[in-house]
Amino acid sequence: MTRLLDGKVTVVTGAGHGIGRGHALELAKHGATVIVNDLGSSASGDGAGRDAEVVVDIIRSRGGRASANFADVGDEEAARALVGQAYEEYGQLDILVNNAGIVRDKAIWNMSTLDFDLVMRVHARGTWLLSQEASARWRAAAKAGDGRTYGRIINTTSGAGLSGNFGQTNYAAAKAAIVGMTLSMSLELAGIGVTANCIGPGGITRISATSMAEAEVVEPDERGEDDFDPFDPSLASPVVAWLASPEAGHVSGQVIKAIGENIQLMSGWAPVRTASNGEKRWDATKLGSVFAVDVFGTRAPGLRMGG
Repeated sequence: MTRLLDGKVTVVTGAGHGIGRGHALELAKHGATVIVNDLGSSASGDGAGRDAEVVVDIIRSRGGRASANFADVGDEEAARALVGQAYEEYGQLDILVNNAGIVRDKAIWNMSTLDFDLVMRVHARGTWLLSQEASARWRAAAKAGDGRTYGRIINTTSGAGLSGNFGQTNYAAAKAAIVGMTLSMSLELAGIGVTANCIGPGGITRISATSMAEAEVVEPDERGEDDFDPFDPSLASPVVAWLASPEAGHVSGQVIKAIGENIQLMSGWAPVRTASNGEKRWDATKLGSVFAVDVFGTRAPGLRMGG
């Protein structure tokens, strides 16, 4: 088998279970040395454990190289130390996969400030902290070498972040923030040869199962290699491995959904219809007919009208 990532070192956050676990195993299969990060908490972010060690043992049993890390990615010092671990143990960091996340789902009128802040802290702040530290190190290396360097950042979004979802104002806000963050990073890092992309995976995981009745959670390594299951959370992992590889150096600033057997390139917000007032200030009392005819018309795709 052709291995895409021989000699590369990667950090994968939230890799103790589900999607992140699938990414870690896939990257290792393609020759990458993997630092498996996982706090070991519950799906809601409570507690801590040694889940990362299980994944490290699997990788090593298959002949790969891996180390465990139990950092809370939302903690600045711990996040910076996680990136530092790659340099201390292996002398480099080539790939950063930001996947760590929790859920605390409630309708907005029942959601506490703490529920909002904790979800944003893990998803958005954690992604930013690790990306900032890795980017600073890569930029310093590029300047010292007076040229471009190798770096791949792959962040995780979701359908909630792209389209919204009932009961997930915190999670949707975090996942939408990660998209904007990724697009900005792709522009900032282009000059030093570092790419930044978003992956939108699917599957049944501990997190998604919280909103699915009687969902059975099966870890990626518990399935047969050739058994196709549309709910397998590792189905996006080959896309992550490719985005992390030298082959994908021309791909940056993209949002890619990989769910089941489908890969979809997503496009951001764009005008559906435009109404112009000819360099005149709009009159609010006349906008009803403008929206009815020129903006909404026969209803733009996806339009939801309030009562």
